[in-house]
Amino acid sequence: MARIRCFSTRRVDRGLIQETVIPGGRRPNWLAVDGCSGAAQCMWMSIDGTGAPWRRDLGPPRREALRCVGLLCAVLLTCAPLTSVRAADTAPEILAFGDSISAGLGLPADQAFPARLGVKLHAQGLPVRVVNAGVSGDTTAGGVARLDWVLAEKPAIVLLELGANDALRGIDPATVRGNLEKMIEKIQASGAKLLLLGMQAPPNWGKEYQRDFDRIYPELAQAHNVPLYPFLLEGVAMNPQLNQPDGLHPNERGVAVMVDHIAPLVAPLVSQLDGGRS
Repeated sequence: MARIRCFSTRRVDRGLIQETVIPGGRRPNWLAVDGCSGAAQCMWMSIDGTGAPWRRDLGPPRREALRCVGLLCAVLLTCAPLTSVRAADTAPEILAFGDSISAGLGLPADQAFPARLGVKLHAQGLPVRVVNAGVSGDTTAGGVARLDWVLAEKPAIVLLELGANDALRGIDPATVRGNLEKMIEKIQASGAKLLLLGMQAPPNWGKEYQRDFDRIYPELAQAHNVPLYPFLLEGVAMNPQLNQPDGLHPNERGVAVMVDHIAPLVAPLVSQLDGGRS
């Protein structure tokens, strides 16, 4: 039996909903799923270290809400109450809070960055639960708007990965800085540990914009005393062999490079946890 979250994120890929929402209520909705539900599952997912996400595609977009609501009713009416909890549910939760790079746009769910990071950490003897909180197309402003919802679930560690879409849209670096700072302060106030995953601006907005944007992450990391991985796509960006045809999103090989670079920064944060938290 698995427990998953249906949350207000959405992406359409080849006509199938990869992320969905149950209407009504601002908080993430918990859904119990087992053999008696015949359940499809939502994209907001937990990875238990095996790399297997607890979800399947939900079908055509126009039926997404009905399917989620119908599934919830089926579970409530036909399934016995939950009396056991997966071991993964008691493991420390790592929240990958970001945009399409975290969400895994164009990739199978089990090949997205959070999924592969969970597998890597599990192989190192760190039984964590990595939750994919990526929303394709999200900006730092969108992150500020939804951060309280995800922090209500008390993650132990947050990987903050936002800003790429701001840079692509040419959003004022001062605005990006302010939004990131708000999120950093909220995450720290929640008691969660934080790893800031930096981004760099493309050159098309000019050297001044690029300079002002690129300095945001190191300066915020220093000001708030948080660990920083300076450039999320280090060793991946601009390499056709590591990116999908759009040239922007990592393919499976690119994700593997990202995981190899970032896992060594996440592992010490896990080791610092006091007995783990979920």
